[in-house]
Amino acid sequence: MTALAPVLDTLDKNLDQSLDRLFDLLRIKSISTDPAFKADCRQAADWLVADLKSIGFDASTRDTPGHPMVVAHHEGPAGSPHLLFYGHYDVQPVDPLDLWEDDPFAPAVKTGERGTKIITGRGSSDDKGQLMTFVEACRAWKAVHGSLPCRISILFEGEEESGSPSLKPFLESHAQELKADFALVCDTSMWDAETPAICVGLRGLVGEEIVIHAANRDLHSGEYGGAAANPIRILAKILADIHDENGSVTIPGFYEGVEETPSQVLKSWEALGETTETFLGPIGLSIPSGEKGRSVLELTWARPTAEFNGISGGYEGKGFKTVIAAQASAKVSFRLVHKQDPVKIREAFREFVRSRIPADCSVEFHPHGGSPAIQLSYDSPFLIKAKDALTDEWGKPALTLAMGGSIPIVGDFQNFLDMESLMVGFGLPDDRIHSPNEKYELSSFHKGQRSWARILDALTK
Repeated sequence: MTALAPVLDTLDKNLDQSLDRLFDLLRIKSISTDPAFKADCRQAADWLVADLKSIGFDASTRDTPGHPMVVAHHEGPAGSPHLLFYGHYDVQPVDPLDLWEDDPFAPAVKTGERGTKIITGRGSSDDKGQLMTFVEACRAWKAVHGSLPCRISILFEGEEESGSPSLKPFLESHAQELKADFALVCDTSMWDAETPAICVGLRGLVGEEIVIHAANRDLHSGEYGGAAANPIRILAKILADIHDENGSVTIPGFYEGVEETPSQVLKSWEALGETTETFLGPIGLSIPSGEKGRSVLELTWARPTAEFNGISGGYEGKGFKTVIAAQASAKVSFRLVHKQDPVKIREAFREFVRSRIPADCSVEFHPHGGSPAIQLSYDSPFLIKAKDALTDEWGKPALTLAMGGSIPIVGDFQNFLDMESLMVGFGLPDDRIHSPNEKYELSSFHKGQRSWARILDALTK
């Protein structure tokens, strides 16, 4: 009998007890963005510390200017790898409350729309249910063998849903303590309810707000129209110039560091069956707007973008007002891939804008975050072992996917700890995270525990 088999049996036998523990954590109203729930956030952190101590971790609550961090360590066999697992115990607000079918902080197991068993409640998928899959895998290893298969550190934060303001300073000041061979992040999703996935790429992000100033006051368009510069017109022309007729970004140097996705990876994405119709149809669209000649998955997972997230200027109230505004503004975001440099992208964009501002007008810029893209090597030994472990558990080949969004912690691990991350999650697209009636598939919770047990076993061989 292998060391793994009795661990898996223990997880199966103790599923009900693991649900009880998860429910205890889900009942805590750890809403990080609302100061009214500050005590609840600390309660969640303290609950996790106590639970980790019960397994044998050296765990503690660490104060920050915001909500506390949970840090825990457990030794492993000599020569075994050191892994750092990350999750977050804070949750999104529950408003609007009247759209919830049940109390968001009264978790239960129900039958979902697909006829499967689901765990209901705020945080069930994002991220309490996810992080507890790993904790339960560790608990089972300790129960069976009295030890863990490798050295494990854990970092749970309480501000992920409110921008993680304390995280970077904490990583900087605790870099030596938290540095490991590899990070494990469980805040992603499967491809579908039966197909596991590992995220190997995350797009980076640059956010920028531009404000164009023209006249020293709003003007009557009859008296000044045709003679005075109109900042809305200037802004519209600048934004229109950012893309060419093929959907490519025209900012000089924008594609520096952008690599083509390996052909075998593109073929594996094609095999997923996602089409323009299946991707855009549900949102009422039918024509891709990005670079021509690329699939929707390549456009959203592996290509950089420039998008306009908000435009303001002039009279925006009801009715009509013939005014030439004194200023106009826009919020622009860039999703980055591969080796694009956020600093260079920001400066290239600013120079692009400055070169189009009339001499008697001015522009100011307001940065809103910036992080590089994350790309895990497709032949990483950690990735290959984890992929095989997931395939063994789910009975279907684990997919290597990318994500169009960003998970800043992964970049922070790379920047501050020089550490790559393995992103394995068991959420589903219909888990309604950040929305009313959040849920987590019972199979995700159960097989997620078994998956982490298999991954720990595989990574230590």
